[in-house]
Amino acid sequence: MSKTFEHLKPKIEELIANRQWDDLRELLVELPEPDISDTVERLGERDRIVVLRLLPREMLSEVFSYLADKTQTNLLKALTTEETRMILAGLSPDDRAEFLEEMPGQAIQKMLNLLSAEDRRETLQLLGYPDESVGRLMTPDYVAVRPEWTVEEALAHVRVKGRDSETINVVYVTDSRWKLLGVLGLRRLILAEPSERIGRIMEMSVIRISALEDREKAVQLIQRYDITVLPVVDASGILLGIVTIDDLFDVAEEEVTEDFQKSAAVKPLKTSYRESSVLSLYGKRVTWLASLLGISVVTTGILSAQADTMNSAIALTFFIPLLIGTGGNTGNQSATLMIRALATGDIREGQWLKALLREIGIGTLLGITMGLASWLLGFFKGDSLIALIVSTAMIAIVIASSLLGVILPVILQRLRIDPAVASNPLIASVMDIMGLVIYFSIAQMVLAAT
Repeated sequence: MSKTFEHLKPKIEELIANRQWDDLRELLVELPEPDISDTVERLGERDRIVVLRLLPREMLSEVFSYLADKTQTNLLKALTTEETRMILAGLSPDDRAEFLEEMPGQAIQKMLNLLSAEDRRETLQLLGYPDESVGRLMTPDYVAVRPEWTVEEALAHVRVKGRDSETINVVYVTDSRWKLLGVLGLRRLILAEPSERIGRIMEMSVIRISALEDREKAVQLIQRYDITVLPVVDASGILLGIVTIDDLFDVAEEEVTEDFQKSAAVKPLKTSYRESSVLSLYGKRVTWLASLLGISVVTTGILSAQADTMNSAIALTFFIPLLIGTGGNTGNQSATLMIRALATGDIREGQWLKALLREIGIGTLLGITMGLASWLLGFFKGDSLIALIVSTAMIAIVIASSLLGVILPVILQRLRIDPAVASNPLIASVMDIMGLVIYFSIAQMVLAAT
């Protein structure tokens, strides 16, 4: 079991202080790259550079790829041109593109000039795809064979090209123009007769994705078809690269994090919370808070306009927090379930009406339950008239908030807006307005009839 970085940090600092370079190098080569990276993050800048310079070439780029963006940038400023070239060349094309896209334009150009012609071509190709697209995530390091080859020829090719491939568990079959024709699992390839033609044993049905598709689509395909690697093609079916399950795990985590942030009315952070500045975090939060404050002004206006109604039955004011709070909570429940169902594909285009009808039934049952409890509270805090108003309003508010929780995410999706924007604060603020309108409308009707 590897030592934790809490123990590694003082040990490494001691070896550096004593200039025991051979002992430090022996320690580092025995450690997994993620552990070295975590330790480097906790070292001072001078010690970080020492550690990187002592790492073997084959470990250097791997350790660098695990570092935080800010740490990577600072280190490259301190390293020599040759050391920078070595790191960039050693990174996989997708990791290299991800690193470069966060840098200013001039810095990107400078870094690209350090790469070989082949590495530069691959990186520029990856950088040319839209943000959040599969093209930004893919790597061109895959193994492809021809359908007319024999199994023996294909295996010889795999032995040569597989060394630099992201994975060799899956081998793709393409024609001379690199159009994707089929796929072949390594197990099937190994067990086949050496003289068998690839075209006869390959699977022609291949799950694939366009390079321009959103990367969330790639996550869905990996999950749906239980595969570990996904081929990426252009509009003509030309095989451009692959995305692997480890890359998509990172994407899934990022997307869930974004949804959590949106659900709290926070604009998604571009970097981690730890690396974000105070002003950046302020900017991400203040916009939504100001917008929700504007909605709250409407709530205040409704209360002011209903002063006469509240004065005629002062007990009505006691139940305002109860009613709008329950409405907001109900809407949040409904919206959360709907947003997640849309994200996972549990509810697809055209199925929302069925979900709406189901929510009417659920909202009615919840409304009746909460309405009975509200009638008892209204009766003991006021009288039978107050109990009637509160219980009726509770039923109507719970049903309305259940429907809002289903409808709002669907509308946002139709408008090409992330349904996660239908966040808890937004639902609660809208339900404050709807709840007060429903409550005072029912109160006025009941009081006018008595």
